[in-house]
Amino acid sequence: MSDFPTQGAWTEANYFAIDTNRLIELSDGFLEVLPRSTLFDQSIVDFLHSRLKEFLAQWGKGGRAFFAPVPIRLWPQKLREPDVFYISKANLGDLKKTPEKIDMAMEVVSEGDENRERDLTTKRSEYAKARIPEYWIVDPQEKSITVLVLDGATYREHGVFGRGQTATSVLLPGFQISVDECFGAGAI
Repeated sequence: MSDFPTQGAWTEANYFAIDTNRLIELSDGFLEVLPRSTLFDQSIVDFLHSRLKEFLAQWGKGGRAFFAPVPIRLWPQKLREPDVFYISKANLGDLKKTPEKIDMAMEVVSEGDENRERDLTTKRSEYAKARIPEYWIVDPQEKSITVLVLDGATYREHGVFGRGQTATSVLLPGFQISVDECFGAGAI
């Protein structure tokens, strides 16, 4: 790896030249290596993606649901890989290019203080700055789903949904996720 730049000097070209099976995000010249996913995490991601994809097929207004690893360009030198995301038909564009405008991001919060900080605070701020209309924070530790809706330059809470509740979308009326079923998807 000695041929690669030092932290703080990474460019998008350097980032896209990396050949790895790890999720890595580019943040203002720094690489952030994300934790390896667990079967628990992947079960929740699969559940969310499947439900979103099923809803979009029935909804009939176009757009597509995707899942990581796909880098999203929030702005130059800022590439994030949401666990699950939705792109409306109007923003879909060329499927062979790095997406620059998504309509909804969903992150399953990984264990550890640094990962929690990234998903709960850092990405909340970045996704708002990138003008992503809706951000879902799926938190296995708290057994909650927080749905945030863009309100000007920041997010406001549409709701924090816990056990026995159903998380709902503002962006996609009728799209909902049972909190119990979501976290149950990660159970054995």
